[in-house]
Amino acid sequence: MRIELPDTDATRALGERLAASLRAGDLVVLVGDLGAGKTTLTQGIGAGLGVRGQIASPTFIIARAHPSLGDGPDLVHVDAYRIGSLDEVDALDLDSSLEESVTVVEWGEGLVEQLSESWLEVRLERPRGSEGGDDTRVAHVVGHGPRWEGVQP
Repeated sequence: MRIELPDTDATRALGERLAASLRAGDLVVLVGDLGAGKTTLTQGIGAGLGVRGQIASPTFIIARAHPSLGDGPDLVHVDAYRIGSLDEVDALDLDSSLEESVTVVEWGEGLVEQLSESWLEVRLERPRGSEGGDDTRVAHVVGHGPRWEGVQP
């Protein structure tokens, strides 16, 4: 699925829309260059899930848990930018919280997919030449594995 996102509000709204399809145990891998909107999308997911706490880039913390304010799943927000190997991913022990939470991983492509047989990939692109005030992004949403067969996120 290809979605044009004209501004940050649209990116957050996509996150909220995706949250409606997410459930405990889901792994979401966000792919995109610096400034592509990964954290903004996660803010929308957090709003849609109804979790506590401000969602900001967890770059220096690596992983931050946001408890649910209702009956839905918690959100675990991970920034894998500084992670260089599968051993470092294992050291985070993400699989211990994976079943109870929605886990969103920025910069996780090629590192975290082995945590689950199914994951949702959201690839965010900022078209070339869109610097200088143009917030337009394009999102490509692709489900991998049996969890996403027949599901339109």
